[in-house]
Amino acid sequence: MQSYAGPEFLKGHGTENDFVVLPDPRGELELTTARVRALCDRRSGLGADGVLRVVPGGLLGEELPADVPADAWFMDYRNADGSVAEMCGNGVRVFARYLLQSGLVSTGTVPVGTRAGLRSVVAGEDGRVTVDMGAATVLGHSSLGIAGYAMSALAVDLGNPHLVCVTTGVAELDLSVRPGYDPELFPAGVNIELVEPLDERQVRMRVYERGIGETRSCGTGTVAATVAALRAAGAENGVRLVHVPGGTVEVEVTPETTTLTGPAELVARGRLDAGWWGNVEEPALVTSGAIQ
Repeated sequence: MQSYAGPEFLKGHGTENDFVVLPDPRGELELTTARVRALCDRRSGLGADGVLRVVPGGLLGEELPADVPADAWFMDYRNADGSVAEMCGNGVRVFARYLLQSGLVSTGTVPVGTRAGLRSVVAGEDGRVTVDMGAATVLGHSSLGIAGYAMSALAVDLGNPHLVCVTTGVAELDLSVRPGYDPELFPAGVNIELVEPLDERQVRMRVYERGIGETRSCGTGTVAATVAALRAAGAENGVRLVHVPGGTVEVEVTPETTTLTGPAELVARGRLDAGWWGNVEEPALVTSGAIQ
């Protein structure tokens, strides 16, 4: 039987937070919720925490943030459940690595458009990528419910929402189900980080991402974790090495902005089967009270 090639894809990860990259230079791909879910399925698809569509900003098909020019490459990021997300710190590093390796940009400093605004990305020769994540906004304290206990947490916005609990014994806490949070404060869901200070420079973090569940890493989550860890130590600015299950990144918080530095790897390239891509169907609507 003759096989017909479908869209090109790549597979990559940043500290084991993994993504399917879909190049779409002409803005022709219809990235439906069902297709995102099918791609990210680890049994019947390629398997990933999310999808990164590479598209010129002017062809995105929606209004761009004010600081994103139409000719910038835009990271159209979707969570594994198909929901649209504003920003992904690990994803933007993988995105920039693809732009450089594919020849779409020819310099180590790359402007990347996101729904959280334009992000400046610098890719080093050692494989590490530094992203200017923008200033973190501290929204105040809230509560987090986990394993039947209410714990104090700090709400932090990095273009997407985070709720960070600085505590001890992070490795033993149960993240098999979504921790509870205030739905009035986070009507669209929230990324939840559990952070344990190890010393004056290092912290350990686990994360439950909205729309996914527990993942090996979350780039914006490591920045939110650093902001919370610094505040717990009586500081607002500084540097932390953040150890996540998938590796280690470095985060710096300054009065003006935050930066995230870590690895980004592309591990595979190919083409989707056109028949499979064309026959992915929207799933039946399931009503649930849980907010992801």
